[in-house]
Amino acid sequence: MMTEGEAIGLLGGTDLIGLGMAADALRRKLHPEGVASYIIDRNVNYTNICTEYCTFCAFYRSMGHAEGYVISKEELFRKIQETLDLGGTGILMQGGLHPDLRIEWYEDLLRSVKDRFRIHLHCFSSPEILNIAEVSGITLRDTIARLKDAGLDSIPGGGAEILDDQVRRRVSRLKCTTGEWIEVHRVAHGLGMRTTATMMFGCGESLEERVNHLQVVRRLQEETGGFTAFIPWTFQRENTALGHSVRDEAPAVEYLKTLAVSRLYLENILNVQASWVTQGLKLCQVALRFGANDVGSIMIEENVVSAAGAHHRSTEEELRRIIRDAGFVPKQRDTLYRTYFLN
Repeated sequence: MMTEGEAIGLLGGTDLIGLGMAADALRRKLHPEGVASYIIDRNVNYTNICTEYCTFCAFYRSMGHAEGYVISKEELFRKIQETLDLGGTGILMQGGLHPDLRIEWYEDLLRSVKDRFRIHLHCFSSPEILNIAEVSGITLRDTIARLKDAGLDSIPGGGAEILDDQVRRRVSRLKCTTGEWIEVHRVAHGLGMRTTATMMFGCGESLEERVNHLQVVRRLQEETGGFTAFIPWTFQRENTALGHSVRDEAPAVEYLKTLAVSRLYLENILNVQASWVTQGLKLCQVALRFGANDVGSIMIEENVVSAAGAHHRSTEEELRRIIRDAGFVPKQRDTLYRTYFLN
C-alpha cells in the first residue's frame, strides 16, 4: 500500500506518463471487464440560503436575500419526473445550511418523493446533516436514522473540500471540521448506508495537505468499507472570494496527477470518478487512462459549480462516445455503481 511520502513524491514528480500507467494498471486490476460507467441523474439544490459563507462558493445567498429560495414540492416533483422521463435513476439533492429547516421538513420532503416516485435519493452532505441535527436539537445518529427511515438512500461526499483543518479554517472557517465530516460518514456506514467521498483541490493547499485528505478517507474505508467511490475535482475560482487569492486554477497536468495518485492511494475504494464538469470532455477522456473508471453524470441540472465558472455541458450520447473512443465499453449505472441490469 502506498505511503504518504510516496504519494507526496508522485504528486510533486515529473513522470506523468509513468504515473498514469501505474494508475491505469490498478484500474485494470480492479475493473478487468473494460467498462467505463456513467449515470443519468440530476443535481437538485433545494435551497441556496446558507450561513457558512465559504470563500470558494458563488452559489449561496444569505438569509433574507432577494435571490434566496427554498424549493417547493411541486417544483421538485417536476424536476424528478423530467429526470425519469430522460432515463434517470437518481436525484442528488443538496443545498445550503438553512438556519430554520428542521428534521421534520426534510422527513416530509423525502417521504413525499418516495410516495410518488421510484427513484434513488442521494442527498445531504455532511455539513447539511450536521446542521439539521443542530437546528433540530437531536443527535447525529438520530438525524441520519430518521432521514433514512423517511427515504434517504445514500449520502454524497460534498463539503469535504480538503480534509485538513488548517485548510478548512482558511477556506470554510464556519463549516464542519475534518473529524465532524468523517463522523457523519462513519455513522451512516454503521447504519448500513453507503456514501461517496470527494475532494476539491487546487484551493491553495500544499501537497502534504492534499495527501492528508486521502489518508483520512483511506482510514475510514479500512474501518467501515462504506464508500462506493472517490471523486476529485479542481476548485473553480470565477465569482468566488477565494478566487482573488488563488490566481490560477489547477492545470490539466496537476488534475491528472492528483487523479492517478488518488487511484493508487485509495486502493480500497473500488471506483474513482473523472470530472468532465470541471475539466471538459477531452481531459475526462484522458482521465480514463489515469485511473478513473467512471465519468459521472450527464448533469441534467447543475448550479453550484457552474456558478463558480464551470460551464461544460454534455449528453448521454456524447459521454458514451468519448468512453468508446477511449477504448472502453460504456455502461449506464445507478447511484450505487451497479451496472449489471443497465445497458
